[in-house]
Amino acid sequence: QVQLVESGGGLVQAGGSLRLSCAAPGRTLVAYDKGWFRQAPGKEREFVATLNWSGSSIHYVDSVKGRFTISRDSAKNTVYLQMNNLKPEDTGVYYCAASTDGSNWGYWGQGTQVTVSS
Repeated sequence: QVQLVESGGGLVQAGGSLRLSCAAPGRTLVAYDKGWFRQAPGKEREFVATLNWSGSSIHYVDSVKGRFTISRDSAKNTVYLQMNNLKPEDTGVYYCAASTDGSNWGYWGQGTQVTVSS
């Protein structure tokens, strides 16, 4: 069982930045693909960014390309999502997730709220 704990959400003005963190207490994430997803009010959860287990493959949803960066610190067993130039449409609950195959995201955190004001 992989427990994921997100942090770093908050309220920020448009154009601002936030860095989300996802930790896995007591468990290494090295062998897992990692991802960030978000769910806006009244909408389905959508993929934001993924990073494969080796770090060799990264994908972003088009709407965040050039603004968001997913990264990892294996020593700290933590995955990050650096979000710059935030827009009101980035508002939502952000979840980190882990997968053993990059397709089936079986492990999820509890989510952290990001609110971007205009």
